[in-house]
Amino acid sequence: MEENMKLVTLEDTVEYHLFLIPDESRDPEKQKEILQKYIERIMTLFAPILVPYIWQNQPFNLKYKPGKGSVPAHLYGVTKFGDNIEDEWFIVYVIKEITKEFPELIARIEDNDGQFLLIEAADFLPKWLDPDNSVNRVFFHQGELCIIPAPRKPEAESWLPTTPPTIPQALTIISAHPEKVLASELVRASVNRRIKGYPEKIQASLHRAHCFLPAGIVAVLKQQPRLVAAAVQAFYLRDPIDLRACRIFKTFLPETRIMTLVTFTKCLYAQLVQQRFVPDRRSGYELPPPSHPQYRAHELGMKLAHGFEILCSKCSPHFSDSKKSLVTNSPLWASFLESLKKNDYFKGLIEGSAQYQKRLEMAKNYFQLSVNRPESSLAMSPGEEILTMLQTIPFDIEELKKEETNLHPEDDDRWLDLSPDQLEQLLQEAAGKKESQPISKKEEQDYDLTQVSESMKAFISKVSTHKGAELPQEPSEAPITFDADSFLNYFDKILGPRPHESDSDDLDEEDFECLDSDDDVDLETQEAGEEVSLKGTLDNLKSYMAQMDQELAHTNIGKSFTTRKQLNKEPPSQTASNNSDEEDSGAGDSVMEPVDIDLNLVSNILESYSSQAGLAGPASNLLQSMGVQLPDNSDHEPQASQA
Repeated sequence: MEENMKLVTLEDTVEYHLFLIPDESRDPEKQKEILQKYIERIMTLFAPILVPYIWQNQPFNLKYKPGKGSVPAHLYGVTKFGDNIEDEWFIVYVIKEITKEFPELIARIEDNDGQFLLIEAADFLPKWLDPDNSVNRVFFHQGELCIIPAPRKPEAESWLPTTPPTIPQALTIISAHPEKVLASELVRASVNRRIKGYPEKIQASLHRAHCFLPAGIVAVLKQQPRLVAAAVQAFYLRDPIDLRACRIFKTFLPETRIMTLVTFTKCLYAQLVQQRFVPDRRSGYELPPPSHPQYRAHELGMKLAHGFEILCSKCSPHFSDSKKSLVTNSPLWASFLESLKKNDYFKGLIEGSAQYQKRLEMAKNYFQLSVNRPESSLAMSPGEEILTMLQTIPFDIEELKKEETNLHPEDDDRWLDLSPDQLEQLLQEAAGKKESQPISKKEEQDYDLTQVSESMKAFISKVSTHKGAELPQEPSEAPITFDADSFLNYFDKILGPRPHESDSDDLDEEDFECLDSDDDVDLETQEAGEEVSLKGTLDNLKSYMAQMDQELAHTNIGKSFTTRKQLNKEPPSQTASNNSDEEDSGAGDSVMEPVDIDLNLVSNILESYSSQAGLAGPASNLLQSMGVQLPDNSDHEPQASQA
């Protein structure tokens, strides 16, 4: 009956902290009162976008956290966002806007991966910044991302600590030097790109679909649309014990089903649609044939009904009623409700009207989850909340059936089946890359393949570290220069004048570099005997490499490379006679023809690119990362001769 059952829940969470700018004149005893007042001000100001938001697992919330050690008292919140990464970036937007509205607040935000804001802007971070020294350096202040720099030299900047700062030090630095700690424009742009479009973007993340649901669920979702998330998660993370409660439905009987329009997030909708599930025959939930025009609505309703039934099965139907009045009994509720009215949360609705009561119930629930934050032992579970609503909210099945005839059309879900081009564009937008313009016919004919070899040389000339090699950015943004004369002069100073060498010894420079970087020895300070010994070692290595070249010259490997002599199209008879002479005279007398490095490089890359057949692969990925875009391959064989 059950396939693809998922039993492990994702614990992806994001934590956020809001600190007050240090003020020595502030009475520590009143710190808690001041911070709690900020909770009310923040949550009422942002209620219009936070109340209707459908969270994947947990909502945005704030509570007072007392000081501990060097960390001062502050506002703190944690949200489990699970599979929906958009919840995390929406919280980043909210935190950014909070610091813009309240300049006296400084915010820090991080998740399971640590400083995920730095991960997002990894391509543009300063070289000195790494996970080891980024602690307490990344904050939001006045709506902008700030990174506290490290001093370039000890005692260079008296206001900068030489070690990662403590929280009090960081708050003092940011409040005293807001311009100096502002993150670079590229870093800020990387983060702003991910939160661009909010709060309007919230609507784009929703999906409305027709569902054939029991009347009780329709009534509950009319009052609390956010409960759809808990039901989807209950179905998505079901286990065999949960399904026992769904063998025979006790709360949501299938014979009461009606058609309705349900609002999901795209993440929740995808989770519900993508799972295959066949209901128990005893449940009464039977599906029409797949060819039926409303098959999808019946299937979605069946899955969602299972989720609601699982939620209700996890609580006793006679749970304590003491939990129902916690909201209105809170001393903060009266002032919170008054603040909502001042911020036009009710949009001019007449008090006592159906729409007013609906928004009021949403505000109560929002206050309970995000502001009041009762102890977990007193908080209502989603199942208890659903059962409470079924007991207290009257609904008429006949009236709901009348609404069934006037449903709004559902949204198109073709976004679930993206084409390869659409997926590529989506990935480029997520990575912040501009969509590459197609190459015209004239540009394709005039395309210069030397750009490929030059970009590869620039990449090879870069010095890598133990952290790996760095790919250059767009050529116009990060040009790379390589002065060969200076490079050779550097080794001349170390090893002395070098004898004239043929082109076949091109690899020797690379050998010198490897030895120098590996041993890290300053030869100018060594004794004469050590210098002679190293020089002898290098000579032996050169001799060894020359012998290897001679041996490879008579193998298929050696013949697989295009040499400059072949490129000059010398007569075949001369080449054949030379090869015959080389074989007769032995390895010691053979003449090594220099390999055309550029032509072989471009030929091999084009061959690899052609074999990808337009799909992603190593050649295209490497070239695109270096800012090189090849035209589409219209031939079966790469035209390497164009190089």
